[in-house]
Amino acid sequence: MGASARLLRAVIMGAPGSGKGTVSSRITKHFALKHLSSGDLLRDNMLRGTEIGVLAKTFIDQGKLIPDGVMTRLALHELKNLTQYSWLLDGFPRTLPQAEALDGAYQIDTVINLNVPFEVIKQRLTARWIHPASGRVYNIEFNPPKAVGIDDLTGEPLIQRDDDKPETVVKRLKAYEVQTQPVLEYYRKKGVLETFSGTETNKIWPHVYAFLQTKVPQINQKASVTP
Repeated sequence: MGASARLLRAVIMGAPGSGKGTVSSRITKHFALKHLSSGDLLRDNMLRGTEIGVLAKTFIDQGKLIPDGVMTRLALHELKNLTQYSWLLDGFPRTLPQAEALDGAYQIDTVINLNVPFEVIKQRLTARWIHPASGRVYNIEFNPPKAVGIDDLTGEPLIQRDDDKPETVVKRLKAYEVQTQPVLEYYRKKGVLETFSGTETNKIWPHVYAFLQTKVPQINQKASVTP
């Protein structure tokens, strides 16, 4: 039987700056599955003022991490609406208790792990510099200023937002690693972890694409053209 025989239950994992967002949107463009991002789901529930959204907001407002139980309830509640589809979870599970809770409800077939070197991600995430007065944004990799650290038009110094400073970025990446290492280990032991390594999204993507072709039907290009 072909890939269409049963629905795919997949998870995508990758550090901030690993290209996970780009890869996820390409997956949904090419394959017949629903992409469920925990961040989008959270924002949607907070916007609509659902019970769980209100609860989650109280933690965010206090600058606290949303507890495993709340995230799990949020994700599982949404997945109930998607039982007849193949799906790709993004941003959940992020901790071992979340992974175990998910396992209680669904059997995960595959976990796509994007493995991009720490230094590459750090460079990516610290590349942004801004000129505060005008709001002009420079990216050291894509559109650098003519002179290092200086605004092209005014000659005034550029600054980095706190979020883009190396120490903040390193902290975020370390926190991600500590949180997700046990999750990756858990899925590795189950034999469902597929790791794709590289330094460029465009070079990683063909491998992810080829792998998924064996797992889930592609969107029929002809069908998507007809209204």
